[in-house]
Amino acid sequence: MVENENTLGGSYMRAPAICIVVLGQMLMANAALARPQDPDANSATAFCDFEDTQEISVRYNNAASKDEPRNGKVWLPGGKPLTLFAGAQVSFNNTPIPAAAYSLYIIPNRKDWTLVVNKNVTPGAAYDQTQDVARGPMELGEVDSPPGQFQVSFAHTAAKTCSIRLYYGKIGAFADFVEK
Repeated sequence: MVENENTLGGSYMRAPAICIVVLGQMLMANAALARPQDPDANSATAFCDFEDTQEISVRYNNAASKDEPRNGKVWLPGGKPLTLFAGAQVSFNNTPIPAAAYSLYIIPNRKDWTLVVNKNVTPGAAYDQTQDVARGPMELGEVDSPPGQFQVSFAHTAAKTCSIRLYYGKIGAFADFVEK
């Protein structure tokens, strides 16, 4: 009988321990759901594949921009530069750009925009013109249905050409990256 009492007593002791473990797991799961939103939650990526399966992509912050584009000033939509990932050597405005990661900056003017490819990809670094790899004009147009916030996309316009498209308000700005 003593064996049964110990076994029975052991079962009663395990039940509270199991309840405590389950309750602890529920509390940890609830705390994980209550964490602040991931800072990359506003991050978006646009891709373009060349005919030979090489890729070019841009990662950007599509959060509502506090900083409006100003004539002739470097503009960081969402407060951060865009990040270009070139999986192959490309050219922009007839300037060769080796396969690597780059920061993209935009310089908007009333009648034209300039896209800047810069080799400094250090997070939080200020724009440094001496690190520019290429600069080029962007064609401007007006879009019929503007997106609610800054948006980047690509159009595969030829076997070795991907056109980057930047949309802000009713403005659409376009430029080509050509695979070498």
